[in-house]
Amino acid sequence: GFFQSYAVEVDVKDASNATCLYAKWMMRFSIKYETNSSDYKNATLNLSSSVTHNGSVCGNGTEAALLAVQFGEGHSWSINFTKNNETYQGDFITFTYNTNDTAVFPDAKRKGPITIVVKDTMHPVQLNNIFVCHNTASFEAENVTQIFWNVTVQAFVQNGTISKKESRCRADTPTSAPTVPPTIANVTTASTTTLSPAPTTAPKPVENPDTGNYSLKSGNKTCLLATVGLQLNVSQDKPLLININPKTTIADGTCGNTTATLKLNDGNSTLIGF
Repeated sequence: GFFQSYAVEVDVKDASNATCLYAKWMMRFSIKYETNSSDYKNATLNLSSSVTHNGSVCGNGTEAALLAVQFGEGHSWSINFTKNNETYQGDFITFTYNTNDTAVFPDAKRKGPITIVVKDTMHPVQLNNIFVCHNTASFEAENVTQIFWNVTVQAFVQNGTISKKESRCRADTPTSAPTVPPTIANVTTASTTTLSPAPTTAPKPVENPDTGNYSLKSGNKTCLLATVGLQLNVSQDKPLLININPKTTIADGTCGNTTATLKLNDGNSTLIGF
């Protein structure tokens, strides 16, 4: 796997034992911390195989729903959801990591739990829809980068039944119809009869990819620039070359104080993250 972490599945029940809040997702954390020698190290905190969800709350029209999980040696993460008459959305994400966990934070100068709060950027979701996002999303604040993928969540579940109506994140949605290069499988050739063997035509080499200009903004300022031509060489039963088309590719991502993430999503739903 690209990320070494465990999937979390939380099914919160109300007083009548009906599902009111459901979520299944994967996440990990990259944390920069100070050591006793006054230098800085980067720690990676993954979810453990044992996760609890104490303190999770169903929520209603006046009270926010809360999805809270606890894992490892004193680490916890939560997100609260609010709603109006038509939609619901994430509000704030609260993450607490414990530097007393020496396996993750060896020689940490500051000891004990440290809490950060991040405003969630999740777009409003129609009530009775389930939000799905397979692609990665990340938030950075106070030397912590939170990374999420394979997210499925529905707050304020109606009648205890998880909805089959999906609201997809933008990264999962193709921006245009995929462009399929001609292959033997999808090209029809007229049949002819001849006394001599047909000449052998060498396969047409794949052209070099077009160069694209991609950029990210932080407020009104450009924070990341990339000018690059990209080609994927996928090793399956047969080698497959795919050129990333700048004309159908959208740049997304985040710029932080210590890290930046550039995500490229083309019309074939190919996602490349730098």
